[in-house]
Amino acid sequence: MAIILAGCSQEAEQPAETESFANPVYEPVLADPSIIQAEDGSYYAYGTEDAWGDDSETKLVPISRSTNLIDWEFVGEAFEEKPDWKTAGDLWAPDIQFYNDQYMLFYSLSLWGDSNPGIGVAVAASPAGPFEDKGKLFTSEEIGVDNSIDPFFYVEDEVPYLAWGSFHGIYGIELSQDGLTTVGEKFQLAGEDYEAPYIIERDGFYYFFGSKGSCCDGQDSTYHVAVGRSENFKGPYVDREGKTLLDNGGTTILSSDEESKFAGPGHNSVIKDEAGEDWLVYHAIEKADPVLWTGASRRPLMIDPIIWEDGWPAIEGGQPSEEEIPVPVMD
Repeated sequence: MAIILAGCSQEAEQPAETESFANPVYEPVLADPSIIQAEDGSYYAYGTEDAWGDDSETKLVPISRSTNLIDWEFVGEAFEEKPDWKTAGDLWAPDIQFYNDQYMLFYSLSLWGDSNPGIGVAVAASPAGPFEDKGKLFTSEEIGVDNSIDPFFYVEDEVPYLAWGSFHGIYGIELSQDGLTTVGEKFQLAGEDYEAPYIIERDGFYYFFGSKGSCCDGQDSTYHVAVGRSENFKGPYVDREGKTLLDNGGTTILSSDEESKFAGPGHNSVIKDEAGEDWLVYHAIEKADPVLWTGASRRPLMIDPIIWEDGWPAIEGGQPSEEEIPVPVMD
């Protein structure tokens, strides 16, 4: 009887399973997030180079880890040293993918107002890195697209592609089978109102998610997410009204207004929970605490469930959730 009672007492002391959460899910910052569920079952999120806390040094692509998409811990930096194929630049807007039995990290190397930013790629055996830099894929001048940043890697019918772009058109190009060089000619996916492309396939359609507006003006940021869809990976993508994204159409699914707690939600990824439900992973700016000590906009990590309605994605209320909502489903 004593053993039984002791067991009951220990069971009663176990904390209740978390059933709800409120945004943001990771602070103080993880801007331009890219996310993956790794081979070990955990989720890893990667962000733009930033400095926070007492550390005056920027983190060279910060990496955070979670087992439930809600509770995150900082695990390190993707790079031990900054890639040197460009004389000056910061590491922005990474994209993480598992391809050819390794983790591939595509990244932007750019300064604010840079006349010739570019995109590089690094590889690692572990999602926590460190990543070995494989050098540049191209610079803006080499590829013929101004402000060539914000990479996104996608494999279609066993052919690897890179999509990229920031307010000078969104483009795609085929890559070599190792993902380290470009092949053939570029093709355009969306107009000059967009940056940060992200594409998923669902029920016979390809869905293009892109960000519009200003990303980094603190509480005055106008960033928001718009979508289009196509029956083909290369497009043409159209919005719910039938307007092509090449002409800067797009159905807005996430934005903010004057009453919102958060400003500038955008630069999203998409991840599935264990029930197969899609979640939008993005950053936003908390209006009450909008900047880091460096003066850069403070963009913490946010997630919200995607609602699929009549073949189109939507976010409840069209804005970042501010109240407690149910957690993602985990085994």
